[in-house]
Amino acid sequence: MTVASPSDAESFEGATVVITHRLRNDKHAEYEKWLEEIAPLCKAFPGHLDWHIIRPIPGLTETYTVVIRFDTEAHLKGWMDSPTRARLIEKVRPLFVTGDDFFVSSGLDFWFTPAGAQAKVPVRWKQCLVTWSAIYPLVLGVPLLIVPVLRHMGVPDNNFITTLAVTGIVVFLMVYVVMPHFTKLIRQWLFN
Repeated sequence: MTVASPSDAESFEGATVVITHRLRNDKHAEYEKWLEEIAPLCKAFPGHLDWHIIRPIPGLTETYTVVIRFDTEAHLKGWMDSPTRARLIEKVRPLFVTGDDFFVSSGLDFWFTPAGAQAKVPVRWKQCLVTWSAIYPLVLGVPLLIVPVLRHMGVPDNNFITTLAVTGIVVFLMVYVVMPHFTKLIRQWLFN
């Protein structure tokens, strides 16, 4: 991976990397210690936004998933290609069952990415059309359901509160319900 200079549009999209490390059975304590070493260095890197660790379930999985967000794809690639990260990955490599697997996405690409690090992303105009076609019915329907519920709960007729509730539910539905199923349904068209 090389550090690319982002266009003006890319510089405002943000970028995310999802890293998976499958560990040997008895190496969790060593890996946790390694996380304590690499986390502050990553967090101090230019453009870092946040860092989340999804730890394995004892007795069921041996895989750690680390999700890191940066403000631009260039900053994210800068971290991923940095000598500091390369040195620390080499240090921890003996703990892995498999390699340092990761997938980088920018903007809303994560909605359109099938499982697996080698995924291809559909062209932007298809992403735009699919997102619009999913949001439009939600924006029409959710207020019809939510506004009466809010009034029944005694929430005052306040445009800011209503909009907050409606947009929160629309985003939740988009991320967890609609887009995962919708993109599977239209996969053939979306990725051709």
